[in-house]
Amino acid sequence: MDYFPLFLKLKDQACLVVGAGEIAARKIELLARAGAKITVIAREISPTVLNLQTSHNLTLLQKCFSPEDISEFRLIVSATDNMETNCLVAQTATEQNILVNVVDNPELCSFIFPAIIDRSPVIAAVSSGGSAPVLTRLLRAKIETVIPPAYGRLAALADKFRNKVKQHIKKPAQRRIFWENVLQGSVAELIFSGKEQEAEQQLEQTLLKQKDSSNLGEVYLVGAGPGAPDLLTFRALRLMQQADVVVYDRLVSPEILDLTRRDAEKIYVGKERQYHALPQESINTLLADLAKAGKRVVRLKGGDPFIFGRGGEEIETLMQQGINFQVVPGITAASGCATYSGIPLTHRDHAQSCTFVTGHLKDNSVNLNWTQLAAPNQTIVIYMGLAGLEKICQSLIAHGSPKDLPIAIVQQGTTSNQRVITGTLETLPGKVAAQDIKPPTLIIIGTVVTLHDKLNWFSDEYRTSI
Repeated sequence: MDYFPLFLKLKDQACLVVGAGEIAARKIELLARAGAKITVIAREISPTVLNLQTSHNLTLLQKCFSPEDISEFRLIVSATDNMETNCLVAQTATEQNILVNVVDNPELCSFIFPAIIDRSPVIAAVSSGGSAPVLTRLLRAKIETVIPPAYGRLAALADKFRNKVKQHIKKPAQRRIFWENVLQGSVAELIFSGKEQEAEQQLEQTLLKQKDSSNLGEVYLVGAGPGAPDLLTFRALRLMQQADVVVYDRLVSPEILDLTRRDAEKIYVGKERQYHALPQESINTLLADLAKAGKRVVRLKGGDPFIFGRGGEEIETLMQQGINFQVVPGITAASGCATYSGIPLTHRDHAQSCTFVTGHLKDNSVNLNWTQLAAPNQTIVIYMGLAGLEKICQSLIAHGSPKDLPIAIVQQGTTSNQRVITGTLETLPGKVAAQDIKPPTLIIIGTVVTLHDKLNWFSDEYRTSI
């Protein structure tokens, strides 16, 4: 993070703008909207800035800038076309620990102007640190479309009721839930449709019905998908951002974890071969105990909770103890990794069925129905099979699969670190042993693997472009 985002309170604060051209006028307008008391210093004052003098009560000093002009200003903007002046302004401001922006010169700035989406009192800002202003403008346009002006009126209504809600609902966690329901429910819809008086009446009624009690919490079993954050479902993202506690697995990527609420408690319960941060029974109990304490808990799992994710075991415990829960499916690794590797799991010329199996059982052995798995015209997908890869290949060959049957292993599928290694049952174990392959991985077996080279759309070139 090259710049730390902050919102400054500039109402009635003294700010200096050096320069009085068209660019300076735009900065003056922005500062004036924040209520700043603005002084302008320039040898020549443009008609645009002169027109702003009355409306924004500007102090105009028609002179050259000198270091003595800086005195007790909260913030300074230099918007001249003279590099010597800009450098002098930046140096003087820096020496006096005053925030300074030199337009179009990021190296001289201690702060920069972001692209602003103004829905006062809601303000959103986007910045590229000065490296890509056109991209910043495009992003602002996208955000403008999803934050209609009515959000400002909704924020104003929330501000009007803030103290009343605080007095009525004493517990902060319960207040947060109350506001989340209000701001995403019918009160918000009334505001968006222009019915502000009705919205206020409904909010008042909702508050009177609200009880300040320690309600039982809830658990959300959320599938985080195979790794790429943009493969999350809308529901998954919504629940992740309202949870009080996040209980997450080893296969949940840092990028996805970053999408959870910043102030949520995060508890790691990941499992690795021969090492479990918490036994499964303890995880089941932990989820139940957190919910009993009134917490909203996201149980974040890589892939899908019901495909080798032990989600069924966890909700059995929740049901036994009468705890509310939701299950949000995720894109399972088989689908995500196969798609991003250009390997269709089914294909009319190659496979009419697909079987999912896990590469290790409770005793860490690989003891599968090899006769069934060795049958032709199918695709086999093996989860968690890296450690047992050699045994898997040997067993399939021993039960009738041809030695040259195509097989692929996918590492960190769907992410920018994805690697796909292809071979045959006879050759792949040696290829993998010669390389530094680490979990998470997925194994795909069948003639569909031959399509990888032809259909490999998520190539290195594509990954670099995104």
